[in-house]
Amino acid sequence: MQSNKTFNLEKQNHTPRKHHQHHHQQHHQQHHQQPPPPPIPANGQQASSQNEGLTIDLKNFRKPGEKTFTQHRWLFVGNFPPDITEEEMRKLFEKYGKAGEVFIHKDKGFGFICLETRTLAEIAKVELDNMPLRGKQLHVHFACHSASLTVRNLPQYVSNKLLEEAFSAFGQVERKTLRKRHSLDRCSEGFFLLTTFPWPVTVEPMDQLDDEEGLPEKLVIKNQQFHKEREQPPRFAQPGSLEYEDAMHWKALIEMGKPQQDQVDGNIKEAREKLEMEMEAARHEHQVMLMRQDLMRCQEELRRMEELHNQEEERRRREEEMRRQQEEMMRDSAMGINNRGAMPPAPVPAGTPAPPGPAATMEGIGAIGGTHPAFNHSAPRAEFTPNKRCQY
Repeated sequence: MQSNKTFNLEKQNHTPRKHHQHHHQQHHQQHHQQPPPPPIPANGQQASSQNEGLTIDLKNFRKPGEKTFTQHRWLFVGNFPPDITEEEMRKLFEKYGKAGEVFIHKDKGFGFICLETRTLAEIAKVELDNMPLRGKQLHVHFACHSASLTVRNLPQYVSNKLLEEAFSAFGQVERKTLRKRHSLDRCSEGFFLLTTFPWPVTVEPMDQLDDEEGLPEKLVIKNQQFHKEREQPPRFAQPGSLEYEDAMHWKALIEMGKPQQDQVDGNIKEAREKLEMEMEAARHEHQVMLMRQDLMRCQEELRRMEELHNQEEERRRREEEMRRQQEEMMRDSAMGINNRGAMPPAPVPAGTPAPPGPAATMEGIGAIGGTHPAFNHSAPRAEFTPNKRCQY
């Protein structure tokens, strides 16, 4: 799908050279009447194609929120003259927008350049590939990336967004690519989980296969083995020939390996399903154990709270008992004081003078708090002698 979109985009925006020449011959007389193309601004927002005569607005090739100057915008430029400079390299690509980093290996005759967007890099690749430059034809194609990894054994509910968020811990992810060595070591040494399912992912270096361009014929090393392999063109083996017998043996070997591979795959699938069941049972048992531990903790907490409640009730009961005893003691003490105040005085022996006080001053009166007149030893004319009777 990506190749088709790229082809359609290039077809709409760039007319092929032969078709353009034919179109140019038909309108050759009107071409001198057309106004010249606008000059190239310094900021690189518009560029005029010298070969096509087209004016390109670079803003149309930028998607909203698209990352710029990432790894998939790098172009490999080979077979250029050894005296090329970085300024000349940038000038060669200036009509495709502002170039980022530029690397030139003059001794080996190749280099790399990073453009702003993928679309601009595709346009530059189509236009500049096989372009002559000082007696040499440039080779322009996308550079391979050594930082790519293949992530296998993914759980069912893993999306691109989750994968990008998970591997962002190892570095910036560009089109799901990341810092290779750091993430590869970490995921190989430990168990990297993406979801709640304990299924660790496996990370391995990705095979650098150019699925967009393949291997062009011009890049194949044409050594002695190459010429030996290319002695005969592609063909079907003729029955009864030696190569037919050899091909039959190879095919039999491939067919023999399929049942074994299917058996291995079946054993792995069966072992995986068994492991999933065991893991599910172990997870259930672990949850039951956690619930049992929580229940024991709750029971222990309840028992401790009951003990604290009983201790609090016992303390309140003792305090209430002590308060009741104190009230009874205070009540008994108050009643004892009142009873002592209401009791008659103790009998006074004969001959004991009365104590001074109100009773002594109120003689002869059955006064309150005094002695009875009959027993008033201090009354006038009261003479009592031993063994004598009173005379009236």
